Amino acid sequence: MEEIKLNLGCASRPLKGYVNIDIDTIDQMKERYPNLQFEEGLEIFQYDIFHLPYRDSEVSEVRSDSMLEHLSYLEEKEFFLEMVRVLRPGGRLVFSVPDFEDTVKKWLSAEDDWREFYRNDDEAIAKQHWFGHYSYATKSRWGYLTASLFGPQNSPGQFHKNCYTEGKIRAMLGKLGFEIVELSFFDWKGDRDRMIQVSSIKK
Repeated sequence: MEEIKLNLGCASRPLKGYVNIDIDTIDQMKERYPNLQFEEGLEIFQYDIFHLPYRDSEVSEVRSDSMLEHLSYLEEKEFFLEMVRVLRPGGRLVFSVPDFEDTVKKWLSAEDDWREFYRNDDEAIAKQHWFGHYSYATKSRWGYLTASLFGPQNSPGQFHKNCYTEGKIRAMLGKLGFEIVELSFFDWKGDRDRMIQVSSIKK
C-alpha cells in the first residue's frame, strides 16, 4: 500500500514524494520566488487544509514548515483536529514554528529606536527596509524583530496570527494524543529567527 505523505504550506520548499499543498499555485510561486528553479511538471495542490480530501486514518505523514503561525487561534484548532482525523495510528506529524518566547525576549532587550513607518514597496522589500532599518539586525525593536512577531506583511498570507512556545506545543500535542519523538531548535535560514522543530507520532 502506497504511503500518502503531505507537505502543507510548501511555499518555496516543495518535497519529492509528498503531495505539496499551498494557497499559491505553481505560477504564483514562480512569480514570488523568481530566483528559484522549480522541477518541471511539479504540481502544487490548493486543497483546503481544514478539510483535506483523504479518508480517516489514511495519511502516513504530514509536514508543515513555518506555516502554523499564519493560522488564527480558531483555525489552529481546526487544523490540529484535521491532523488527528487524517493521520493513521503511528502516523507522523512534523512541523516547525518560530519560537515566540525567544523572539519576545530579544524584542524586550532591544533598543526602542523607532525611525520610520513600515514600507512594502519594491525597494523596501529588496533591502529589508521595513521600519527604517536596512538589515536583519536585532539591535532595535522596530525592524526585523517586530516583523518576526507579526509577520513581514509584504504580501497576503505573510501575517503572523498565532504563536508557539515549547510548553504550549507539549501541552497541545499531549491533549491531542500525539507523542513527541523529538523537539529541537534551529535558526531559520541559518542566521535568524530561532525555530522549534517538532517530530511527533499519533498514538
